Amino acid sequence: MADNLSEALKTLKLSSADSVEGCLDCLLKALAQNNVETSGKIQEMGVLGRMPALLSAQNSCTPKVANIIAEVAKNEFMRSPCVEAGLIPPLVQLLNSKDQEILLQTGRALGNICYDSHSLQAQLIIMGVIPTLVRLLGVHSQNTALTEMCLIAFGNLAELESSKEQFASTNIAEELVRLFRKQVEHEKKEMIFEVLAPLAENDVIKLQLVDAGLVECLLEVVAQTVDSNRDEDVAQLKTSSDLMVLLLLGDESMQKLFEGGKGSVFQRVLSWVPSNNHQLQLAGALAIANFARNDGNCIHMVDTGIVQKLLELLDRHVEEGNVTVQHAALSALRNLAIPVVNKSKMLLAGVSDVVLKFLKSEMPPVQFKLLGTLRMLIDTQADAAEQLGMNTKLVERLVEWCEAKDHAGVMGESNRLLSALIRHSKSKDVVRTVIQGGGVKHLVIMATSEHMIMQNEALVALGLIAALDLDCAEKDFVAANLVQVLHRLLTDEHSAPEIKYNSMILICSIMGSEPLHKEVQSLAFIDVVSGLRSHENKTVAHQASLTEQRLTAQS
Repeated sequence: MADNLSEALKTLKLSSADSVEGCLDCLLKALAQNNVETSGKIQEMGVLGRMPALLSAQNSCTPKVANIIAEVAKNEFMRSPCVEAGLIPPLVQLLNSKDQEILLQTGRALGNICYDSHSLQAQLIIMGVIPTLVRLLGVHSQNTALTEMCLIAFGNLAELESSKEQFASTNIAEELVRLFRKQVEHEKKEMIFEVLAPLAENDVIKLQLVDAGLVECLLEVVAQTVDSNRDEDVAQLKTSSDLMVLLLLGDESMQKLFEGGKGSVFQRVLSWVPSNNHQLQLAGALAIANFARNDGNCIHMVDTGIVQKLLELLDRHVEEGNVTVQHAALSALRNLAIPVVNKSKMLLAGVSDVVLKFLKSEMPPVQFKLLGTLRMLIDTQADAAEQLGMNTKLVERLVEWCEAKDHAGVMGESNRLLSALIRHSKSKDVVRTVIQGGGVKHLVIMATSEHMIMQNEALVALGLIAALDLDCAEKDFVAANLVQVLHRLLTDEHSAPEIKYNSMILICSIMGSEPLHKEVQSLAFIDVVSGLRSHENKTVAHQASLTEQRLTAQS
């Protein structure tokens, strides 16, 4: 066999096209017996250099040549030599052939050469293979092997961001949906799903897929698999419902499916929330969160009783404790609570009571969403802020989470909710609860945040604490170095005008405390404030004048 192979390689290297076919058969036979060794010999003998000419000849040998390249390129060490031998351009050219065997072997060869190489795949995209492959899928949809080759190629290419624009300019959505409808076997559907998922990350393609009828296909898969325990059905249910949620991430595709809240798709997805299947509950809650991305949708959904469905779902998961479902349902409630008109309705529906049941959760994603939901609910709602702000268990938990250094999101949201309880309630009782719970030092630290919005929220809350109960807060203000923090904020040229303004308001509010007054004097605040009287922002300059007068009067 080795002799035959060497002879075949020599002949192939030297001969004209007429005597090539027997050599190619010999090579294919040798590759089937020992691919690695044969590939090595092909490289040694310099045969790859002959391949572009053989491919360009386009005759009865062409499928065998492409097949040999496909087999050789299964080996990682042969991929660079294939590229260096200039095999990619003639192979790409062959994708325009009408011969199905040539197309199949060419696709395999290109797929194997470019396997796992983003740079080579990007090169194929530039060479225009995407529209060509989409056209092939349409023309040869009866050829199973060719169809699978196209799907594998799409799956690889769709991972690259640069491919999305090209895919969007083809009719890939229609072709894939048409193909999906014909499939019966689980494996085939999975192959199509693997292409759909990365493509559906693109908003233009999302809309094309919705227009092509993918949603109806997905709902059908869900209906067929929801009651089954077979692994492949469970997998299909998950993939279908996940893909459904992904389609709703695009603003246009989401609004199209919402149809003013009357859309059949919207109604079907809502019916998933009360189901007994965790995957469907999760997808239903995530879908509501996605539909709740503009005020109009949110107001409609709250008015049609969706909040109750979400609360019942959360109640089922207080004890069962499926974290992903908890997180999704809280996300939906948080989004629904954004429009001002929804807040009082959701509070009346008992949202805060149900959300508080998850205070005991040790899962940071749930903690984060819980905090965000409560913060959204109490925005501009004084009574609710007062009621929650006097809840010692909540305040204690917030203070604890303000120290969650491993979870910056939870830490930030805890600080923001602590501040919001004070800012929206303006209640002395809430201030007293926060002071007694040890929250003051966290608000002082929050005033030094790198996020201006958080600095501001902290300063306003601290101002209210000073105005409503300075005596009680005095010790904590001193211990937290509040005066030094304010000095730093006022002297920092990077501090925003509103930060300087609120810092001066706070200075004036703490002058009634003897120890704090002494600190203000020792740090020569009067000079700092005096320098701000010429600030370019008129409001800051005016407040600087007032603050200077106050400091002068009390010095």
